[in-house]
Formats: sequence, structure tokens, C-alpha cells
Amino acid sequence: MDIQIHTASPEETEAWGERLAQVLQPGTILGLTGELGAGKTCFVRGLATGLGVNPEAVHSPTFTLIAEHGGGRIPLYHIDLYRLEGAAIEELGLEEYLFGAGVSAIEWFRFLPSDRMPEYLLVTIAFGAGEEERVLTFFAQGEQYEHILRALLNRVPPLA
Repeated sequence: MDIQIHTASPEETEAWGERLAQVLQPGTILGLTGELGAGKTCFVRGLATGLGVNPEAVHSPTFTLIAEHGGGRIPLYHIDLYRLEGAAIEELGLEEYLFGAGVSAIEWFRFLPSDRMPEYLLVTIAFGAGEEERVLTFFAQGEQYEHILRALLNRVPPLA
């Protein structure tokens, strides 16, 4: 199951992250893909807002690899695999995050070995036609994540 959303600004991209966060539970795994500058971290700031975590604390964790954000309804684990490309991923001990008490948002998800993730929600963020337009594609891998997408769709206000 997948859905595609077009946003016209960083604020709209962030708002979709916030909407999604409202239907997430502990142990949720979100894979984020997209080119550099597409808006992955912007989307994660929206997740933080929706989880009740301070969005001002969310920055690209490229040099720290894993940023833990608490204080909200559910902890947010912001993971960035950009610099690893599979090399040291096995030794990172990601299992405590991926299968823990928080929501794991993993930038550059494609670098995570696919055999380690049987179920997840993949969010692809692509550049759209306009300078600030983005295309968000949500793809559910597994029944649990299909339920999440259905819940997200049920929260979307109708078009005016």
C-alpha cells in the first residue's frame, strides 16, 4: 500500500510529518529516502512536533549518527546512515532503537541491510516541479504499517 502527497513548502512537508506522528506507536520504524536537501530532516522536525518533542532540537544527525529526542509522548530516535553505506552498520547496535520504546526515523534507509527490516514505513521525499514543492511517497511494508497509512489517511482533512 502506498500514498503520494504533493507539498508546496517546507512547512507543508513538516505538517505531514506531524500528522503521521499522531498515529505512530512505540517501535515504529520509518525509513526516509531522498536526495540531499530534499527535506528529510524537515519531515523529522514535523514528526518531533507530532510526538511532543521539541522540534528545535532536531538537526541532521550526519556526524552524530543517532540523535535521541525525549520529553514527548514517545521518544524519537533520529538516525542518519549517510556516511556509512553499509560498512559499520552491523556494529552500531541499532536493534535497541529499532525495536525499542520510540519511533526510529532513519535517513538514508537504503543503507540498512534489507534482511534486518521485515516491516517498516518508507517515506520517499523527492523534489517537485517548483523550487519548494516536494513529493512525499509513503510505502507500507507489512500489515502493521498498512494500518498506520490507513490511520493517516483518516486524519487528513478533506480538500476545500
